[in-house]
Amino acid sequence: MNKWIVMLLAAAIMLTFSGLTTVEAAQASTVLTKGSVSGDVWDLQYRLNALGYYSLPLDGKYGPKTEAAVRSFQRDFGIQVDGKVGAQSWKVLKKVSLNRSEMDILARTIYSEARGESYVGQVAVGAVVMNRIASSQFPDTIRGVVFQSRAFTSVSDGQFWLTPNSTAYKAAYDAVRGWDPSKGALYYFNPKTSTSKWIWSRKVIIQIGRHIFAT
Repeated sequence: MNKWIVMLLAAAIMLTFSGLTTVEAAQASTVLTKGSVSGDVWDLQYRLNALGYYSLPLDGKYGPKTEAAVRSFQRDFGIQVDGKVGAQSWKVLKKVSLNRSEMDILARTIYSEARGESYVGQVAVGAVVMNRIASSQFPDTIRGVVFQSRAFTSVSDGQFWLTPNSTAYKAAYDAVRGWDPSKGALYYFNPKTSTSKWIWSRKVIIQIGRHIFAT
């Protein structure tokens, strides 16, 4: 694909993702309590579901089950357990989870970077993305991580925009829920195709399939 077409396509879709980010960031500032009914609650339920705390249908209603899930999340992450989702709970939740559009980005990354790998290898690639979000060495959002200049080959060559399959989404969910076959890696590369001297200088943690994972 012509590189200018790829760049224009990337810019257009990034604007779309950025628009979603603005809306979601505005929503995330809302304090949610039992009885709240809104799209913010739906987003909260989606994130809690992705983390394994909430298993009921997403209905946008902050009922007893949603409150119980919030309390469990707060307890596990050392947040004041009050069943309310205020600034601190949102801050931590956004750091360790993804909303729906962000999950799409993670699934696209996994599919475009590792669709020929085993399932464990695909989860490991997703885990590297989540590890970067949590690391002070990288941007603290998935958009910032994935679209960082030259960070992922699939973004540079346009394969990122391929439609991910159900396996990629499943791997994305497992990575968000904390499964990390990469054992904390921040980088991965294919030793048969990599020509970067710098990447070879990184400390190797494990090899899964065709990828070496490193820190």
